[in-house]
Amino acid sequence: MLQNQSYPKMRDIFSSLVFDRKVMREKLNSDVYERLISAIEDGHALDASLSDIVATAMKDWALSKGATHWAHWFHPMTELTAEKHLSFTLPSPDGTPIDVFRGKDLVQGDPDASSFPSGGRRSTFEARGYSAWDPTSPAFIVKTEKGGTLCIPSVFLSYDGTPLDHKIPLLRALSAIEERSLKLLKLLGQRGVHSVKLTIGAEQEYFLLDRPRAQLRPDIRFCGRTLIGAKPAKDQKLDHHYMGAIPPRVLDYMDDVGRDLAQLGVPVMTRHNESARCQFEFAPLYSDANMACDQNQILMETMRKLARKHELRLLFHEKPFAEMNGSGKHINISLMDNEGRNLLKASNNHRRNAVFLTFIAGLVLGVSEYHSLLQASIATAGNLLRLGGHEAPPSIMSIYLGQTLTELLMRIDKSGLTMPEKGQLNIGLSKLPELTPFDSDRNRTSPIAFTGDKFEFRAPGASQSIALPVTMFASIWAWGLEQITEMIEARATNGMEPIDVALDAVNEAVKRGRDVLFEGDAYTSEWQAEARRRGLIQAESMPEKIDLFLLPKNREMLEHLGVYKGSELETLCDIRMDSFERAFEIEMSILHAMLWEGIIPAISKQLILESNSLSALDGIGFLESAPLKNYIHDIGCFKAALIVDAKKLSALKEKMAVLGARERAALLMNEVIPLMNSIRAVCDAAELIVSDEIWPYPTYRNLLSLSV
Repeated sequence: MLQNQSYPKMRDIFSSLVFDRKVMREKLNSDVYERLISAIEDGHALDASLSDIVATAMKDWALSKGATHWAHWFHPMTELTAEKHLSFTLPSPDGTPIDVFRGKDLVQGDPDASSFPSGGRRSTFEARGYSAWDPTSPAFIVKTEKGGTLCIPSVFLSYDGTPLDHKIPLLRALSAIEERSLKLLKLLGQRGVHSVKLTIGAEQEYFLLDRPRAQLRPDIRFCGRTLIGAKPAKDQKLDHHYMGAIPPRVLDYMDDVGRDLAQLGVPVMTRHNESARCQFEFAPLYSDANMACDQNQILMETMRKLARKHELRLLFHEKPFAEMNGSGKHINISLMDNEGRNLLKASNNHRRNAVFLTFIAGLVLGVSEYHSLLQASIATAGNLLRLGGHEAPPSIMSIYLGQTLTELLMRIDKSGLTMPEKGQLNIGLSKLPELTPFDSDRNRTSPIAFTGDKFEFRAPGASQSIALPVTMFASIWAWGLEQITEMIEARATNGMEPIDVALDAVNEAVKRGRDVLFEGDAYTSEWQAEARRRGLIQAESMPEKIDLFLLPKNREMLEHLGVYKGSELETLCDIRMDSFERAFEIEMSILHAMLWEGIIPAISKQLILESNSLSALDGIGFLESAPLKNYIHDIGCFKAALIVDAKKLSALKEKMAVLGARERAALLMNEVIPLMNSIRAVCDAAELIVSDEIWPYPTYRNLLSLSV
């Protein structure tokens, strides 16, 4: 029976646990506030006196909200976040408890770095690491039933200054694109603009399962996906789940997630059923890219915490169920100036459209030259299983601009600045308003699609931190804008009008980058062949795609922009490769255990049961025993095949242990993954003929249901 409960309105609790500018203005005097905002916006370090004042205000505010601890909250290269909690309350010399949080505590931390990924460039005994406050992303409080923790967004680096996180390269890339955007805008006559921010809105897809049932599956518990499982009779055949009525149990969960996120300043704008059974999506409002990366991590951690409370099992894996939709993280990307103008919004104003087309062309040119960095940024174990089917784009990087914009760019001249007027869509019902259509359809197979006033990067996986894909996207765009700026500067000396100069540069950029433009179905074999002809396929397997980070031209470009320096890119590459390999090593072990602990014994029980049945029939002179003998023979063949394959799997695991990183990756792709797929095929066939009472693990039919 539902109880009447009174919940505060979202607007009354929104951002109530965030130390944002509104709170700063209330807690700091005007001089300190202005100095702090100036330091944040200009990137200046805080002096000691200012940091002490800010720390005291932050501490008092956090304590008033019930916080008992504080932590530097950072993004190691694990796709997750990390934090070490420190108590506010400490004993004074005379034993009296006092609340302590100083400026130096706020600005810098000293967490142990020895156990975080470093690409093998730090030994265990080299333990020192530093965390440093990132004032551009606001501190927030994670509440618990008995208190809470003040989390201070921070960067994380080693003792020698090497980044050990995703945030430092991200901040460098954002600085690079802002610097080049401002220079280009000034050349185009936009002299009043003094800041440009990359804005991000990251859609988050996920699965929810009944936790008690899901916990009976070792593969879901330890791998986040199913390693075996026969396709159910009802999967996505009716396509009725997408945007259908949200199950009450899930809606209750979504309400709690939305309420907790509202307090943390994360506005969940959209929630709905996704395509597959038990699959859903959250989409927050866009924000500054750095903050958006933090907020996506906050979103995922909040979802994990509340899923346990609701007895749900949350899956972020890119492909938890075979032959069904996987989960991505579609990143919507744009640029906004300090006056609130979206630089990717078309206009009928000639000067504004010159800006619009120039920034579009800059990305086209950048992706054409450095598409391999985007491929590398989304090369993960989960994406190996997801990309290229069931609404997931292929890993081949192409850009879909839509017919109108593509045609405009292909024939651009002095008259090409005016965008075609949008018509009205008459739906034939006088009581409903006319609708304004977009200039083009949406291409769901394209990894990068222009969707009206932003680009949607659809290839990143659901479990990924968005920081690395955004870093590469911003870097590539920054390089493209730099090239167009140089084209304009080279042409500006011949007396041409600024708009004509810009159009001429756009024309050249599109000609150089047109190989990356594709409007058709990216799933087809014809596109695969065409993409190879265009040079858009430079690596076949995911390990080979990870190695694309280290192409000489990629290293030179990122070094030139200051995004990755020295050996930092090698460190990143090694960490990504190690993560890819470890994911499959864990899966190998879990699959091996499931075979010997559950599946092979279950087949043996079925074999004994059917053999006894056959013996009983023989005793009464049953003549038509051939079909039963064939059936028993099939069961025996399944068991024999799995015993042989289980031993092969064990031998491959031992072989991997003595190989180097690149050799392990090759063995995984060439032998391990094909063997695991073969084992799965046998297990799935056996599942269909073994009694449900005997089969040791919940089937897809049982898992893909959220009935109470």
